Amino acid sequence: MSDWDGWSGEQDQRGRRDDGYGRGSGQAEPEGARRMRHVQRPGPGPQASRQPQQPQQPQQPPRRPAQPPAGPAYVPPQQDGSYSGGSFDSGYNTGQVYGGGSGRPPAGPRGQGPGGPGGPARPAGPAPDWRKRIKIGSIVLVGGLLVTGIGTYFWADSNVRREVDLSKVIERPKEGDCTTYLIVGSDSREGMSAEDKKKLHTGSAEGKRTDSMMILAKCSSGNTMISLPRDSDVEIPSFVGSESGKKFAGQGRRVKLNAAYAEDGPELLVRTVEFNTGLRIDHYAEIGFAGFANIVDALGGVELNIEKGFKDEKSGADFKEGTQTLNGEQSLAYVRTRYAFAESDLQRTKNQQKFLSALASQAATPTTIMNPFTLYPVLGAGLDTLIVDKDMGLWDMGSMFFAMKGISGGDGVSMNMPISGQRGGNLVWDKAKVQQLVQQIQKDEKVTVRGN
Repeated sequence: MSDWDGWSGEQDQRGRRDDGYGRGSGQAEPEGARRMRHVQRPGPGPQASRQPQQPQQPQQPPRRPAQPPAGPAYVPPQQDGSYSGGSFDSGYNTGQVYGGGSGRPPAGPRGQGPGGPGGPARPAGPAPDWRKRIKIGSIVLVGGLLVTGIGTYFWADSNVRREVDLSKVIERPKEGDCTTYLIVGSDSREGMSAEDKKKLHTGSAEGKRTDSMMILAKCSSGNTMISLPRDSDVEIPSFVGSESGKKFAGQGRRVKLNAAYAEDGPELLVRTVEFNTGLRIDHYAEIGFAGFANIVDALGGVELNIEKGFKDEKSGADFKEGTQTLNGEQSLAYVRTRYAFAESDLQRTKNQQKFLSALASQAATPTTIMNPFTLYPVLGAGLDTLIVDKDMGLWDMGSMFFAMKGISGGDGVSMNMPISGQRGGNLVWDKAKVQQLVQQIQKDEKVTVRGN
């Protein structure tokens, strides 16, 4: 007998029986599993009475097949006669069908355990170790800054022009307790095109001359910046030629201070300043027109408060009163202007001090020093025309800038060399005040002398 024998349903016109199950019946009762000999229905019902009772077979525990068998007649082991009323458990919600799934209950909505509210909480992963992450991040940051700083140091140090040999200066004064710098702004047109010279109103004179000179004394008692007017009346002492090596005896010649530089360069200028002041110069730094303007532009300009507006056709100055940001061209015009003032040279030196202090204050900041995108352009702009002595390192240059910054912040004194009168249009220094000033610097005492 086949699996289909024993049906008691009605026969169709071909002789097949049909009880309405499984063939699109329009009856209200849902389609169930196909009846087979091993499928048992609970209790006699209206449909069950139509078929003969089969002997009860002992149920075998369901076995999970390794893979689902082929063919439409396969019945999953879950359908073992537990159908009642109109629903059954197909096993899909537990992952038991065909042996698939992990067997874990489904997860509930966010914030709830699996299966909805009240279910067990989903096990959380290990919490992130923020201390470790911050530590690693700090190490990477510090390492990057160190690499950048060391690279910048060696790059800048290799580009410094150490061309001034102070060992050629003879008969030098004794060393003092402070570190002293002679800072010079020259009118060198080196590296400037014809267009640059026209734009910056520098003219086309050959060679170079000192356009500004000042002594910076870096002391523990306070820093002091002393401007030396280029029209200062000084004596040219005996000296050794920087190029020839020949010694020239002093002849008592009195000239303007800037003539010493024009005669034999930085070494004779240092010798003349030391001879006329009695103060030893430890380091020399000089920058030309182009480098000065380029540094200002690399910084994005320098903010300055101009107390009274002025104009000067020769320097190209045209300033209104008030606080404003000067670009490189305007800055150069500001520090070079002299004919717009009654006391031409003295007022110009005051303007030069004021501007250099503002420049140093804005350059010697963490935002400039720690930012390679600002530091590299600034160093690159200045190193091309910056000339220093052979013993001056980057550390000394940094100390010089920070000393100027301290003066602009009120930690020190800014002044002109004390003047007592004039001789043939030259400005004569007040010898008594100059001597007192030098002694205070040599002994690292607070400077009480005031200049013009």
